[in-house]
Amino acid sequence: MDKSQQYLRQNTVQKVAPRVHTIVHRPESRMRHPLRLFKEMGRDLLASRELAWRLMIRDIRAKYRQSFLGIFWAIIPPIVMAVGFTLAQGGGVVNIGATDLPYPAYVMFSMTLWQTFVEALNGPPQAVTAAKMMLSRINFPREALIVAKLGEVFFNFGIKLILIVGLFIWYQIPITWNVFLAPVALIHLVLLGTFFGLLLAPLSALYQDFSMGITLITGFWLFLTPVVYPVPNHGIFGSIVNLNPVTPLLVTTRELATTGVISDPQGFWIASLIAIVGLLLAWIIYRLAMPYVVERMSS
Repeated sequence: MDKSQQYLRQNTVQKVAPRVHTIVHRPESRMRHPLRLFKEMGRDLLASRELAWRLMIRDIRAKYRQSFLGIFWAIIPPIVMAVGFTLAQGGGVVNIGATDLPYPAYVMFSMTLWQTFVEALNGPPQAVTAAKMMLSRINFPREALIVAKLGEVFFNFGIKLILIVGLFIWYQIPITWNVFLAPVALIHLVLLGTFFGLLLAPLSALYQDFSMGITLITGFWLFLTPVVYPVPNHGIFGSIVNLNPVTPLLVTTRELATTGVISDPQGFWIASLIAIVGLLLAWIIYRLAMPYVVERMSS
């Protein structure tokens, strides 16, 4: 064998058969080994950090890249809402009643919290639906999609925080030391929204009806939450508003940031328990359902 043949032999590109990832569904439920399932969930959550960060940066840039007003869209809706309801109240069209804060500040602050809840709810369904192609082609921790959306929710709230600080300065709203506890209540509010969103995410990837239904339901849900009016304590409507799990979390966040007095601590802890336990259950359902959803999307 001469030198040229030896060179060709050494540098011949070996054709390697493409690796095919095969998903095997076993009849045995993964819930029969809960400890193993929880270890896998924790491992994938940690492994998803870098991808989640990159997805979050990509989504934020894409959201504001082709917008003239950019990040100001995060604070425009509560301002418009406050102007509209303030005019309606001033003109006697609606009778809201007495509020703890000046009414424009009350609506803007409450609307900011409501928007944060809705963004947390919409995040998982939107993330899974937008990542259909990536889910069917690449095997990666599915938690990355959810963590990225959570990061986006807190980024948007950081922008809204500028409006809240401006409100406190403009209306000279006194604050107490309890304001430092307000982020805890806010996190519980975000967890509650993520719980509902994560529960609907697998179905939203298969059926567009769920995505459109969420928009319809949140529009109606807004009027069952004390965003533009104080918490009613009488009548059937008052009972519905008080049974709404968003009510104690939103109201407690607002109260901790302003008056410092929590009016319904029992309701807050019950709603927090629902949010935390519900999120854990929704995460398990999401883990178990996603392989079947991806298989259905790929077929």
